[in-house]
Amino acid sequence: MASGDELACTYAALILSDDNVSITGDKIATILKAAGVSVEPYWPGLFARALDGINVKDLITNIGSSAGSAPAASAPTATGGGGAAPAAAAKEEKKEEKPKKEDSESEDDMGFGLFD
Repeated sequence: MASGDELACTYAALILSDDNVSITGDKIATILKAAGVSVEPYWPGLFARALDGINVKDLITNIGSSAGSAPAASAPTATGGGGAAPAAAAKEEKKEEKPKKEDSESEDDMGFGLFD
């Protein structure tokens, strides 16, 4: 579970990102000071370094998407067309859809019943 210091820095970073301001340790500390929140001094710098070069808005909107880069690879390029990446992504999706052979009992059941 996240500590109060982590949550405060997370919210401060989200505020900076929402205002299209670069996320730095000093700016996170300034927001926390204005909010009257005290955190350990290393947290703002830690969050700033962790988010350096990362578009936080894209990070938030891609929560729950697959770990692979298939959506990004399938986007059309400036030259038109997505290239071979969409075909490879579609082939990979088809491969995952193959049904698996199951025994007479499901793996979750393991042969135990509720009232055995």
